Amino acid sequence: MKQEERSYVILDSQNNPIAPGQLVSPPDDETLQVLVLENKVDDVAKHEIVHLIAMGSGDASLQCQVLRERGDKIILKKLAALDPEVRRNLRVPVKFDSFIYPITGGWRGRRSVQSLDLSCGGVAFRGEAGLEKDEQVELVVPTEEAPLIMRCQILRVKELQENTRLYATKFIDMCEDEEVTIRETVFSLQLQNRNLRDGNK
Repeated sequence: MKQEERSYVILDSQNNPIAPGQLVSPPDDETLQVLVLENKVDDVAKHEIVHLIAMGSGDASLQCQVLRERGDKIILKKLAALDPEVRRNLRVPVKFDSFIYPITGGWRGRRSVQSLDLSCGGVAFRGEAGLEKDEQVELVVPTEEAPLIMRCQILRVKELQENTRLYATKFIDMCEDEEVTIRETVFSLQLQNRNLRDGNK
């Protein structure tokens, strides 16, 4: 089994990220052992219910009850499988400057945009007016490994100010490697944001 298929992000019951984890017991067991990374095992153990969000496409995301901690591992009891949409819809605020390129629109060249948030299923960005609902564009998304060129379909358009719009999009035609990379990027950013918040308390 590939490494990413055993990697999870541990969320609390409100879907706030707590820590990355690595499954060390067979995934079919009713009781799971998860190695909690970044010295966050005590943070996970404070919760009664957690969500295990799988990084790999082949594993289910699970709602679990925390039974006990054992060293740097947490012992969990499976309660239910989570809707795959939970993973797809988790969003993280993130700003990056990028470019879009037309696929179906009537314009040419490239346009500058700035992202507002990123999820496993899509991205919201601000840019100049002129894009239409259901139009498809290519967007450059920076990730920890290398920039990805993602195909996006525009779902909603909202006017912000003169000649500036907010565009909500969904990713389309994603391959498995792209899905895994986007997932890793989203959850890495979520954990970084949480650590920054905790450090400022």
